[in-house]
Amino acid sequence: MIGRILGLGLSALLLASPAMAQDKVKVGFIATFSGPGGVLGQHLHDGFMLGIEHSGGKLGGLAVEVIKEDDRLAPDVGLQVAKKLIERDRVDVMAGVIFSNVMMAIYKPVIEAGIPFISSNAGPSPIAGAQCSPLFFSTSWQNDGAHEAMGKHVQDKGYKNVYLMAPNYQAGKDALAGFKRFYQGKVADEVYTTVNQLDYSAEITQLRAAKPDAVYVFYPGGMGINFVKQYGQAGLIKDIPMFSAFTVDSTTLPAQGDAAIGTQITAFWGYDLKNPVNEKFVTDYRKKHNDLPSTYSAQAYDTALLLNAAIKDTGGKVADKKALAEAIKKASFDSVRGGKLKFNNNNIPIQNFYLLETVKGADGKLASSVRSTVLTDHKDAYAKDCPMK
Repeated sequence: MIGRILGLGLSALLLASPAMAQDKVKVGFIATFSGPGGVLGQHLHDGFMLGIEHSGGKLGGLAVEVIKEDDRLAPDVGLQVAKKLIERDRVDVMAGVIFSNVMMAIYKPVIEAGIPFISSNAGPSPIAGAQCSPLFFSTSWQNDGAHEAMGKHVQDKGYKNVYLMAPNYQAGKDALAGFKRFYQGKVADEVYTTVNQLDYSAEITQLRAAKPDAVYVFYPGGMGINFVKQYGQAGLIKDIPMFSAFTVDSTTLPAQGDAAIGTQITAFWGYDLKNPVNEKFVTDYRKKHNDLPSTYSAQAYDTALLLNAAIKDTGGKVADKKALAEAIKKASFDSVRGGKLKFNNNNIPIQNFYLLETVKGADGKLASSVRSTVLTDHKDAYAKDCPMK
């Protein structure tokens, strides 16, 4: 009889456990850590870990286990590691992901498993629109955003004939769609190249022959390093101004060198934004890594701060995934952007986008410095297609 009572008591305890506070939160962190895009994943992870450090080494008062997985910029590998994190590691929440082709591969399985997911970079248009989910959040942007800002800047500057280039995958298509949404002039050509392509000599020859007023490109990571260097070597920087987003930043500038000086980009964040959270983030990141942070590390830093606030609001009850997602939606924290992070109905940030210019500092190092605000409290174009309120 006593054994039966003890057994019933244990069963009740196990059934009640999802509503109880845990002593640890398990985070599955997927990003590209190898190949030409590996530097982006490392910046993402470094920013996330610094956010945990600044949250007292915990998230919401809970000890943290971060399970780091490399998707190798391969959707099938991304799917494989996502399933491992869900089925074997039984993570409470997932974060990360650099590239949109990987995000599109893992999105449905993660959401169907009921796991809250915070994208620290990729923001494909389908997920922002009709395929939105109350379990999916972004601390970065919808893919089109920074490109829309540059489209507006180039339009405002009076360029009439612009050549467009991007890699042939979801984010590349979103990039050029975003640019064209605000740029109303002539498109000299719209060229999509292979993902991870390293030689652009044929495309640059084709670009030169088209004689555009300017060129707009989206080439993150190693692709951006090679394109900018080859563009500079071709002597086109002065003749055909180059504008971009996610092509020139602190992840690529050391390798791009002086070829990047004077190029302009658009982004939601800059290292020299004046607010206390950003200044602490940049100072401590530089001390820790002897390098400037990038948008990737800034986004992932905010991911950690968001989780810290949300888990605190649940009282540490992260086993209740629906409640955790609701807490993420409502969480209030001070962002590197300045002020509180604001979500639109589709859980994509409402935020400013800035024009930045690449300059050489007194220390001889290159950096992209904020010059002006292009879009204020910008909402993405796909939120209207998301049925969530």
